[in-house]
Amino acid sequence: MTDDGTADRVVVSYPADLSDWGRMQVEKPSFRAFLRKTRESAAAGDDWAEFVGVGCCGDTLDVPLRVERVDGGTGIDADTEVAFEVRAACDLDGGWLVQSEAAPE
Repeated sequence: MTDDGTADRVVVSYPADLSDWGRMQVEKPSFRAFLRKTRESAAAGDDWAEFVGVGCCGDTLDVPLRVERVDGGTGIDADTEVAFEVRAACDLDGGWLVQSEAAPE
């Protein structure tokens, strides 16, 4: 833990049924930086619904993230490592219906 109560590391999970594209968006360094800039603190059990992008057809993808554990204090700053892991599927509807078999006729 740092002297000022900031976390050394925050482990965040996303559901196993997140698409490959969604995983790519979440795992990007820019998304990790976004979380560090937009979240002031974290505690195990926190749920964060985060917008990760718009598909080529304009469908949005919002991902339910969950803080699994925090190493150190609860504060988040530019030096806090953000790590990801996969948790159980949650029937995530990733959108993109217009590109799939589920598209309306």
